[in-house]
Amino acid sequence: MSKRVTRFVFLAVIVCAVAWLTIRFIGNDPNEQVGELPGNTATDEEGQMMSNPEAALEEVFRQAEQGKVADYPFVVGVSTGEEVEAAWGAPDHTSDTDVGRFLEYSEQQADVGMTEDTVTDIRAAGETLSAIDLEMIQSYQQPDDTRYYQDEDHDQVILVYELDNGYVLKWVLPEPTDQEANPSVDHISLSKEMDETEEMSLDEKIGQMIFSGVDGTEITEATTDMIQSYHVGGIILFGPNIENREQTTDFLDDIKGANAENEYPLLLGVDEEGGSVTRMPEGINSLPDSRSIGALNDPDLSYEVGTILAEQMRTLGFNLDFAPVLDVDSNPNNPVIGDRSFGDNPDIVSNLGIQTMKGIQENGVISVVKHFPGHGDTGVDSHLELPKVDKNQDELAELELIPFQNAIAQGADMVMIAHILLPQMKSEYPASMSKSVITDMLREDIGFNGVVVTDDLTMGAITDHYSIAEAAVQSVKAGGDLLLVAHQPEQIATVVEELKSAVENGEISEERIDQSVERIIQLKEKYQLSDSPTPEHDIESVNEHVETIREVISSK
Repeated sequence: MSKRVTRFVFLAVIVCAVAWLTIRFIGNDPNEQVGELPGNTATDEEGQMMSNPEAALEEVFRQAEQGKVADYPFVVGVSTGEEVEAAWGAPDHTSDTDVGRFLEYSEQQADVGMTEDTVTDIRAAGETLSAIDLEMIQSYQQPDDTRYYQDEDHDQVILVYELDNGYVLKWVLPEPTDQEANPSVDHISLSKEMDETEEMSLDEKIGQMIFSGVDGTEITEATTDMIQSYHVGGIILFGPNIENREQTTDFLDDIKGANAENEYPLLLGVDEEGGSVTRMPEGINSLPDSRSIGALNDPDLSYEVGTILAEQMRTLGFNLDFAPVLDVDSNPNNPVIGDRSFGDNPDIVSNLGIQTMKGIQENGVISVVKHFPGHGDTGVDSHLELPKVDKNQDELAELELIPFQNAIAQGADMVMIAHILLPQMKSEYPASMSKSVITDMLREDIGFNGVVVTDDLTMGAITDHYSIAEAAVQSVKAGGDLLLVAHQPEQIATVVEELKSAVENGEISEERIDQSVERIIQLKEKYQLSDSPTPEHDIESVNEHVETIREVISSK
């Protein structure tokens, strides 16, 4: 009897095993995508990730260090378009954007960015990622940079992490609101910076370093030729270029149109500080001067001022504002700074200037802090003559440098260098042409890694002592990135030729040129600049904001 029972049990075990294997074999999909984003088909491992977002967060960072995203079978910076199509087939859609070509794959919930035929960006979404929220990411690791993006359809905060091997991981989330203070992840992006300068000619590289003025109030053949022939990196407008809102927007749109064949969009800048330095046309109200804002010493108000400046820039079509002024107004006889400064207290200038800078930046416009290392203690207008500040670096650090050091620590993207002579800095040249100031002090001692732009090289402080081309060459040798030639655009050809000759004869290395061009291009990409036409903006709401600021100041 016991032998029969044993045989029966043995047969039953075999039948059950065969049935289990059959069910498992039939239940598996042999065509399942290896790279499918977690959350689409919930395996046990993916289910665990969804129920444990902290583990998913850690896994994203771990894979990103290796150039991978969501177990996709690609490596950013290595894999090719052919490999992508071999694994996933033809994309559902292909789009050409300002930052490259993207292959869109709906099933995988991924967009694959291409540079030439190399994968340089993978953007991924899915349920696992959306289980991760803002506080979770920030608690895990503080970002290296926080950026903001806004258009008609999006209002986003972007946490940026610079990883080893040149990888950049970005967490993209809706910007926090009162209703949702801790938003969930919309998607992530893993990219790798490729050498932007490899495919550029020397002429194109030098052109990116030129920030030129233009003549007239509308596009001309000369302006079009300058943009297309010399590949200039930026254009600045002044009062004589600006008549009214519609004309200014049309002018800038035409300038952008002239740049259509160039690979990189233009920086489009203006000096808009409010007060005595305003370029706003009729119909757009100007803000009060910085001195009256400084008298209130209200950081929140200063942030709102920066927000308004950015709104004014975007309304007209600019993407860069040469503001705020971070000079400390320490010399009552100063003929050029005065009420452009927030005051004579370096801490107030620092706090209010930084808030204005952030208001500009966080609303999608590049802010240029000026005039390093400090123009407040001068008795001469550098538009007319070369001022002298007889202080050493330690003395500057006690007053003039404080706002700039703090702004740089708080994320300044771009610094303008003043045309002032500093005899104690062991340089025969003005600060804008001095290696002691730009490379030794600003970059090495203070640690600024952003874009350095000269003050206008057509000002009397320069032209009374040097040719514009000579000043441009010396500024690049000193460490400058962008050369502002705000007037006399006919000088651009000479400046470009002199810089080219300096490279060809070994006076400036091409590597030195590449350093500046990479910084300029990275800044343009950071702010996602575009040569697209300027959309319509509600100017009335901008003017209402300005009047609110004026009422607050007048009531004090």
